[in-house]
Amino acid sequence: MLRAKVLLVGPRESGKSVLANFVSESTEGICSYSPTQGVRILEYEKPNLNGNNKGAGCRFELWDCSGDQKFETCWPALMKDSHGVMIIFNPDLPSHLKEIEMWYSCFVQQQPLLDSQCLLVAHHKPGSAGDMENLSLAYPLNKLKLIHSNLEEDPEDVRMEFIKYFKSIITIINESREREEMSIIS
Repeated sequence: MLRAKVLLVGPRESGKSVLANFVSESTEGICSYSPTQGVRILEYEKPNLNGNNKGAGCRFELWDCSGDQKFETCWPALMKDSHGVMIIFNPDLPSHLKEIEMWYSCFVQQQPLLDSQCLLVAHHKPGSAGDMENLSLAYPLNKLKLIHSNLEEDPEDVRMEFIKYFKSIITIINESREREEMSIIS
């Protein structure tokens, strides 16, 4: 079975753990806010997600990383061998819009990751009436895939967007493996 490591990063209290629980269908700590200390790893198995029928599916490791910068010394270890990064932020907080540039710089640009391996998630908390259309992001964030998540109003749309993202990660992993195999052969 294919394995993929995806990091969930972003500012504190942006909803990383809520989305990790939602995607992995975990109910751990679902009721109250508890800041993640360092990292929390959830495994999520998705059969039949592998589009080209190589293998029986994929096991995703969702690395729910603390948004507290006091854990910055751990970041290189967290990034090792990752296949994707989801940058999660609360679009209703102006400080988050500034901070996501730092997360992009640290977790995407400093790794050999393509922009297509990054997903920006504007997570709207319950009861927020945030604007889901007019979110202006500075370069280079404006060239990344951006989705809005609102688990109260459209949980299935959010789930489908995550599945599309996971499929793109699997495609990138498979293409990389094929290139590696071809370089060994030739």
